[in-house]
Amino acid sequence: MDFTLNTSQRLAQDMFRRFAETEIAPIAREMDETEAFSMDLVAKMQRQGFFGIPYPQKYGGSGADTMTYVLCMEEVSKADASTGITISVHTSLCCACIHDHGTEEQKETFLRPLVDGRKVGCFSLTEPNAGSDAGGLQTSAVPDGDDYIINGAKVFTTNAGFADVFIVFAVTDKAMGSDGISAFIIERNTPGLSVGANIPRMGIRAASNCEVSFANMRIPAKNRLRGEGKGFEIAMRALDGGRIGIGAQAVGIAQGALNEAIRYVKERKQFGRPINAFQNTRFKLAEMQTKVDAARLMVWNAATMKDRKEDYAAAAAMCKLFASDTANDVTRGCVQLLGGYGYSREYPVERMMRDAKITEIYEGTSEIMKMVIFGSLKAK
Repeated sequence: MDFTLNTSQRLAQDMFRRFAETEIAPIAREMDETEAFSMDLVAKMQRQGFFGIPYPQKYGGSGADTMTYVLCMEEVSKADASTGITISVHTSLCCACIHDHGTEEQKETFLRPLVDGRKVGCFSLTEPNAGSDAGGLQTSAVPDGDDYIINGAKVFTTNAGFADVFIVFAVTDKAMGSDGISAFIIERNTPGLSVGANIPRMGIRAASNCEVSFANMRIPAKNRLRGEGKGFEIAMRALDGGRIGIGAQAVGIAQGALNEAIRYVKERKQFGRPINAFQNTRFKLAEMQTKVDAARLMVWNAATMKDRKEDYAAAAAMCKLFASDTANDVTRGCVQLLGGYGYSREYPVERMMRDAKITEIYEGTSEIMKMVIFGSLKAK
């Protein structure tokens, strides 16, 4: 398999890198400290087409491939993981649900403004008592004529603080278990939808991540994605694709921390020499870069399989599992190399270490990834 980037991919990668260095990196620390995402940055990324990369031009997207999307995720996440997850949830989850399962009317009404840069989307699945067990949802959607009445609550809904469009999963037939879950497209201004304050978090602190509640919220049946009971399938397929983006985010976090460490060890002197003159430092950096490059190749492999319309679920789980583990190992190693300065918020590796942890949790925990991988195993 050839992973040589073509001309358009290389140009896109260069553009993403320049944007991250000039527009994201200078404000990343401030966003983390204030725990608030810059809406000016959102507007800039919308103008650059960051929110519609892998979607067809016929709907207002960039018409690029999954590989180009993961290049964006890596370059952005080198500078700031909160920005990475903002793009990821919108692209891999919200937009994917509508693009892959929506009617033409739903695509024109909801997908177009999401991918052409007018609106931002989110994905509302997790509940207080339904995390890894997504089949345990309690939010209900009861038919009422040509409408549904939705009641319930969600947690950890990324982008909820400013999203215009919500993909919401609710139970339409409790007796059917996961086969009784349906998916709905809901606009922010729908009466009965309420968004709470940001949930305080260890990492990705600038990202918007809120509780969302629904109180006798009435929505038209035409806003349902596919038929009743198809919601669990829709969610799982979206999460399969989302794991590729999170794998790319993890690679970006790790590479960003490693870049900072490489610069630091060339300048920092101890015992009369730059610390990159010591064998321990050199070996540590060599080991970390090897892991990052291996993780990147796993992400690129999963992205290529998705673009080829192959069964990529296991590859996506593998790349997320390995890349998230690598991000945590590498960021810890970089903090150690920087010593006391690494522990200081003056240097970004401290933030990167905090941000890395969530990559082992969202879009399916590492334990869930192992279950997915095990389920795909065959003798080779």
